[in-house]
Amino acid sequence: MVHIIEQLYGPFFDLSNWIKVVDSGSDWAIIFSLILIECLLSVDNAVVLAAQTQSLPTLRQQKKALIYGLWGSYLMRFIMIGLGTFLIHIWAVKVIGALYLLYLVGHFFYQRHQKKHATTQKPKQGSSVLWVVVLQVVMMDAIFSVDSVLAALAISSNPIIVLIGGLVGILVMRGVAELILSFMKRIPELEPMAYYLIAFIAIKLFLSIPQIGIEIPSWLFVIILVIAVVATLLAHQVNSHRKQRSRSEVKKS
Repeated sequence: MVHIIEQLYGPFFDLSNWIKVVDSGSDWAIIFSLILIECLLSVDNAVVLAAQTQSLPTLRQQKKALIYGLWGSYLMRFIMIGLGTFLIHIWAVKVIGALYLLYLVGHFFYQRHQKKHATTQKPKQGSSVLWVVVLQVVMMDAIFSVDSVLAALAISSNPIIVLIGGLVGILVMRGVAELILSFMKRIPELEPMAYYLIAFIAIKLFLSIPQIGIEIPSWLFVIILVIAVVATLLAHQVNSHRKQRSRSEVKKS
């Protein structure tokens, strides 16, 4: 057991390998390409993270969840890069992730429906709720990182290069998630749109298991995301215009 752990994670603690990577221009070129791949493969992850943290009552807690989740995701990514070659066989992780995402979608729209027919309830607060969301963030990053880790290992077999590219990529995507979160606060129509996208992500994740083997390209998801955002912004403008018109009519009457 100790021998297996040493074989999987020993290269991460090889100082000479770190020095070689840091001093090599070609290795940095690979790292930048891995960061780009990480960002492209993790756009769907950013949407899910923003939607998950949206359930917390305050913006401060939402940002805390992203920060704490970042450190947990770093640890999880380190573990998963070491497991690398075994990840292709863990197709059940994708199935569990897809089912969980569909649960999130169903739960969101059920709660949304209930709010229309119930009195306003005070949102749950406290550290326990925060840490539940942090755990969800870390676990979802682990599920989404399967594809990006395998793609990175296909480009470079050096685990240190893969680790640096992955860690920087995670940091970039946390920034994207925080940006999406701030937009959700300003434009409420973005929240249900995010959950429609999550339903699509769940289908995309399930179809990618080896038994089915249908891979929806990341660039296609980015195009769908852009179209969905543009359509939602237009819907927001229409809704805002209607509200302003109704207010002006009320004032006149």
